[in-house]
Amino acid sequence: MADVTFRDFAAATMKGDVEAAGTVLQTLLELPAAEARAAAQHFQRQSTALGPAFMGKAMGLRTAVASGSDAEIGALLGECFGLAGSSLDTAVAALRRRPS
Repeated sequence: MADVTFRDFAAATMKGDVEAAGTVLQTLLELPAAEARAAAQHFQRQSTALGPAFMGKAMGLRTAVASGSDAEIGALLGECFGLAGSSLDTAVAALRRRPS
């Protein structure tokens, strides 16, 4: 897949296209397809349940990647995408490797 961003993820999520959102996460977070799709589904459920407060938290991921610690990034990935364990570690490392 061409270079993708969280903007692509947001667009797919707003369209309700969990498959496309999962594909974007697979690239961004370097996760296997099934884990990326589950992460996209978790995000969508949280967004629906919590509304604007959740979106504010999700937007904080950009700041955390730019200036936060791995622990901060991990906490947001866990809350927003339901990641834990080795999947969480993989995603944090992937985000750290991405150009800012």
